[in-house]
Amino acid sequence: MLRFLPRNIGIWIGTYAKQKITRLRHQPSLERPLHVMFCFVDHYEPRWNNPPREQEDARVQYWLDHYPAYADDFIDSDGHKPKHSFFFPWDEYEAAHIEHLAGLCERGYGEIEIHLHHDGDSAEGFRQKMLDFKRVLHEEHRGALPVDEHGEPKYAFIHGNWCLNNSRPDGQWCGVDNESEILVETGCYVDMTMPSAPSDTQTQTINSVHYSGEYDGKPGCHDRGEPVRFNSPRQDRLMLIQGPLLFNWARRSMGIMPRIENGEIDGDNPPRAERVPLWVKAGVCVEGKPDWVFVKVHTHGAPEANAAAVLGESGRAMHAELASLYKDDPRCRLHYVSAREMANIARAAEDGKTGDPNDYRDYELRVAPRFARQ
Repeated sequence: MLRFLPRNIGIWIGTYAKQKITRLRHQPSLERPLHVMFCFVDHYEPRWNNPPREQEDARVQYWLDHYPAYADDFIDSDGHKPKHSFFFPWDEYEAAHIEHLAGLCERGYGEIEIHLHHDGDSAEGFRQKMLDFKRVLHEEHRGALPVDEHGEPKYAFIHGNWCLNNSRPDGQWCGVDNESEILVETGCYVDMTMPSAPSDTQTQTINSVHYSGEYDGKPGCHDRGEPVRFNSPRQDRLMLIQGPLLFNWARRSMGIMPRIENGEIDGDNPPRAERVPLWVKAGVCVEGKPDWVFVKVHTHGAPEANAAAVLGESGRAMHAELASLYKDDPRCRLHYVSAREMANIARAAEDGKTGDPNDYRDYELRVAPRFARQ
């Protein structure tokens, strides 16, 4: 019955209620300081809405022109600037765009990862797409992906249209029920697709760092799964780091119903300062390590209105609030991290590491020596 609530709230509201009750009953005595890992992931699509090539190029140029000055104004508790994770879609590949972004990343402003929109695909087709794009980014773009200790390229993933594991009820925009398995097989180290609310692809599992459930022949095996736990053995399944999903009672629809807070940043929902503590309140963490909180927000940052929201005054207000609450307060520490660094820190917690998460930014995966030209 709950699944018929508006905006697909019924999918996840039961889990949300259980989390609220559990936290009220079992308030953990947090170690101090509280460490907040802040990661900005971008479904970066210059070709959004099929613009003329000139507009597509201008969207990329806007980021090249504006992001450095924006990021240079802020540093975290470790002296790091904000690091933008550009998840570029293979289905919209343009070598020049990747090269421009690589130049931005070379200067320390972010990292490049993999995004994909597809429809009616097969397992073999999906596998080949991931292998092909991984090869192109690693070999043709100076090692644009992170590498493991053996120098092998790895990647983080975001599914276009939110349809990981063919999770859309009508079966559109994917077609591959066992994507989680193929992602692990092809070198994906973390998925960062969720949350997708208010989409009907939203999982029951929310506010979580967890492993995808085992594939059972049905779509949506990431809907449920085992939490990633502090000081626990690893599992040979896909790790997912979710962003926040909760209600914003300070902003109400028609003055009555709370709005959904899903960590999405766009022109209609800019990153107002009031949203920042809600992201932390979601409590996304490795189970058993609540003093390391993971905050992953997302955007489609290439279109003009969204770029203005991220890089304009509202984006600056967001960073000022992050600093005020979690950097200037001596009980907290703020860490600007890329998708790779966030996953590294989660792995370190899973292995039982403690102390300052800044020590684990390069725990397993490192940025490749990607910009060394011969």
